[in-house]
Amino acid sequence: MTNATVVGAGPNGLAAAVALAAQGVAVTVLEAAAEIGGGTRTSEMIVPGLLHDHCSAIHPMAVGSPFLKSLGLERYGLSWKLPDVDCVHPLDDGSAGVLVRSVDDTAAGLGRDGKRWRRLFGRPAERFDALTEDIMGPLVRVPHHPLTLTRFGAPTALPGSALARYFRTPQARALFGGVAAHAFRPLHYPLTSAIGLGIITAGHRHGWAVAAGGSQSITNAMARLLGELGGKIETDVRVESAAQLPASDVTMFDLDPAAVERIMGDRLPRRVSRSFTRFRRGPGAYKVDFAVEGGVPWTNAHARRAGTVHVIGDYSELAATERDIHAGRMPGRPFVLVGQQYLADPSRSVGNVHPVWSYAHVPNGYTGDATQAIIDQIERFAPGFRERIVGHAVRTTAEMGTYNTNFEGGDILTGAKDIRQLVFGPRITLSPYSLGVPGMYLCSAATPPGPGAHGMCGANAAASAMQYLRRR
Repeated sequence: MTNATVVGAGPNGLAAAVALAAQGVAVTVLEAAAEIGGGTRTSEMIVPGLLHDHCSAIHPMAVGSPFLKSLGLERYGLSWKLPDVDCVHPLDDGSAGVLVRSVDDTAAGLGRDGKRWRRLFGRPAERFDALTEDIMGPLVRVPHHPLTLTRFGAPTALPGSALARYFRTPQARALFGGVAAHAFRPLHYPLTSAIGLGIITAGHRHGWAVAAGGSQSITNAMARLLGELGGKIETDVRVESAAQLPASDVTMFDLDPAAVERIMGDRLPRRVSRSFTRFRRGPGAYKVDFAVEGGVPWTNAHARRAGTVHVIGDYSELAATERDIHAGRMPGRPFVLVGQQYLADPSRSVGNVHPVWSYAHVPNGYTGDATQAIIDQIERFAPGFRERIVGHAVRTTAEMGTYNTNFEGGDILTGAKDIRQLVFGPRITLSPYSLGVPGMYLCSAATPPGPGAHGMCGANAAASAMQYLRRR
């Protein structure tokens, strides 16, 4: 019987394992940690019963993922929940850019920028399910829907700063810029519009969903399905050399490229090894989870109903902080992302104490303490927040890398999403998942379409592996 080994049980490793097992391949997953899930884990960190997502938390790209949708994971306990408001970007004057699932309702709240928002996102949102066939796979290939992709794709080549200037109000500029900044890139760089356009369009189609019971529910559902398909998962198995790998027809790595290079050594072709050792890291995330009595007292009323709140101020302040962290400088007032998943999923709370998820953009490997800066930024837009904190838990950039080796230096995107790595992955090739060794593939978020709990990197890599198996 054909067999496969998958190294790493993050969402992409599990996706690759499920995709192969569904084709009759005998799959074994090897996970270095005691628990599976990578960035899609959830636990009680501060108060018993209070559920905090460890990393991946809000899932506009996962809820509409073609691969996840094809699995019927609701049979294995996964259900999606939507907040009343998807994302809010408050400003110092008390106003805010407000993103909801409806394009028209979002546009209505943006005043004189409403027509421009509708023009930019209306048709792509209607056609998003067709778009996913192209944007959720390798980008360098013949598209399935060339006209739709061209209409959507032309603005993605722009710097985020250029597209932000398309809007005339500070609320619309900040709202778009905050989502574009999920790329952890200076917003004057080319292609930084792509992340913002992709996430916002996906959200307008499917919403900024959370998984009921925490992101761990995505992991658990895929693990249950894999078990039903005959796959096996072994935890506490750290693969550090090729000699540890079982003899397999196919081997998949849900690891960052540098880790694969260390494992494979001179078994990799020199050109691949060289690219993997030069793999560029992005800035880091400094994470603080809070237990908050009564929730966050945001000044802006929309923020009190939002699953995600972007905390930084206006677009110019945001752009300056992203330039700083890319240059290795810690800004005094960092960009803070706040998750209020409990608003969509009340089961995460304990009485009137709620889990509030946050992280700040910081330089890769930042060794300072950003906890107070995060609290100060939230307090800036929610006076009285400090007094409501029951407890908090910190994960520094170093601890991020220990928690998940793919997150070295706090780089939760598994690599800088610059032009080359966003389009091609860790090396310039038309086969972004292949290691250049027959039967061996990279399936982590370092490959297209990139980070998220959507599982598409793993599914795409598994499709490449199946083509190889059929050719043998």
